Amino acid sequence: MQQIADAAGVSKFAVSRALTGKPGVSEHTREMIVRTAGQLGYFKTEPKYKAMESPISSGRRAVKKHEGTILILFPNIRSQNRSSLYWGPVFDGISARLNEKGMDILTLTEPSSDHMFSVLNPDAIRGVITVGTISTPVLLEIYRLRIPLVMVDHEDSAIHTDTVFTDNVKGMKELVLMLAAKGYKRFQFAGQLPDAVSFRERWLGYRMGLEEMQLQSDQLAGLLVQEYTDMQQTIRNMSLEDIPEVIVCANDHTAFIMIEALRSRDVRVPERCAVTGFDNTRTDDPIMATAHIHKEHLGARAVDQLLWRINTPEAPHERKLIHAELIMRDEYHSLLS
Repeated sequence: MQQIADAAGVSKFAVSRALTGKPGVSEHTREMIVRTAGQLGYFKTEPKYKAMESPISSGRRAVKKHEGTILILFPNIRSQNRSSLYWGPVFDGISARLNEKGMDILTLTEPSSDHMFSVLNPDAIRGVITVGTISTPVLLEIYRLRIPLVMVDHEDSAIHTDTVFTDNVKGMKELVLMLAAKGYKRFQFAGQLPDAVSFRERWLGYRMGLEEMQLQSDQLAGLLVQEYTDMQQTIRNMSLEDIPEVIVCANDHTAFIMIEALRSRDVRVPERCAVTGFDNTRTDDPIMATAHIHKEHLGARAVDQLLWRINTPEAPHERKLIHAELIMRDEYHSLLS
């Protein structure tokens, strides 16, 4: 506990309260302590679940190959739910594959408390697929119960488990290389970097692309913030001479926000400043290029990975990457030729 306290910069008392679930520390501090404990290997001594048995008790009857309920866990975040243009198709892919396998599905929004299984019977849950960003305490509760787990589009440094991602780094790097090959030299990136693993990976791919083409870019910090209104204000405060030739955005929604801000300055899009996105969730906006993510396939492959993990519990954890296809909008293709 003292090692965890030193690493987290808190008292040993706070560590004790946080790890035992007792009051006395804020939720933010508790999650930070739990994540630090996981990073230091505090939870790695958990015994692994055994193949073909109930994930909780090895003494109970063996489970048939495709028997049991799969829990699909969504975060308690408004933008990450089944009605989302991004997450909805991912869920459709999950449910379609589970239906093919004849397995039952239970969907749940992440509870405010980490005691999720106080209302769910863990013996009845054959495996869990998380969709998007789930809090560390909830993930650790699943991990402690030794329930097979696959995370879609998210990872957590506190635990080791299987994940399924779009190949964000490669997709964004290819997009930047394509833009550079078309003659663009002055770039900016826009996206909520602290927000999601995928956004950080796209930022990395963007930087890799610029480096490979030996292009310099003085990145505006105001385009890497959480609030879209702050991003827009950054564009409005720029001199017209400083407006870049292209703004590469972390996703299509951010691209739409940037287009609105540019138009408020009477900047012609894409003639004066091109804007690109990622995800291919908007087709009615003048986004010059995007990357199509096979969202249903992402969900289906998460199911495949979970079923494989259930039957192969001792294998090393895997990180699956799904290719994203670049798309150029037809109406703007001639401007790039």
